Amino acid sequence: MFNDFFRRKQDEDAMRSEGRLPPGQALTQKFPVLHYGSVPGFNPATWDFRVWGEVEKPLRLSWEEFNQLPRTRLKMDIHCVTRWSKFDTEWEGVSVRTLIDLGLVKPLPAARFVLQHAEFGFTANLPLETILAENFLMATHYNSAPITPDHGYPLRGVVGHIPGRSELMTPYFWKGAKWLRGLEFLTKDHPGFWEQAGYHNNADVWLEERINESDQSF
Repeated sequence: MFNDFFRRKQDEDAMRSEGRLPPGQALTQKFPVLHYGSVPGFNPATWDFRVWGEVEKPLRLSWEEFNQLPRTRLKMDIHCVTRWSKFDTEWEGVSVRTLIDLGLVKPLPAARFVLQHAEFGFTANLPLETILAENFLMATHYNSAPITPDHGYPLRGVVGHIPGRSELMTPYFWKGAKWLRGLEFLTKDHPGFWEQAGYHNNADVWLEERINESDQSF
């Protein structure tokens, strides 16, 4: 146990010295499970993924069709608002940029934001430029295996920090929705589930934007 503790501290100090550990965060070697509500079921025969809103034409894909899309692999550091950070996590899935490059989704000029819609009505909001960036992925796999149900199977949004890419906005991990079912393109921002509960709308990990200080109800 003590060896594990000292090893974790050594790894944490190394990440801090490399500038990869944001303020107020601590390294974890586990992958904590955090979400509101129960884990939904999954039926591949009825599951679908939809895109609508400020796009030229709505899109609907079945689970089989979604899995035929070109895949992207991504390695990044993820940072939870509850103060744990996990480094060099590996994800595989479909990027939103791929949907656009294939001509399946064509955002209208007025589109500025995207609202992720997930099971049970859960939502998470991000600016369009973050959704289209290299550090956002609609993931089906983690560490070469399908994402587990409690981590968002069959599809979840993931967003984090790619080492050496300081120009990319790094939001806290809640900004990627588990059990993702669709994307709504918007002209104006719309706070998601946790933002409506008092979490910071921008959620920049390097600025410790955890809580909306103006929300006195939280």
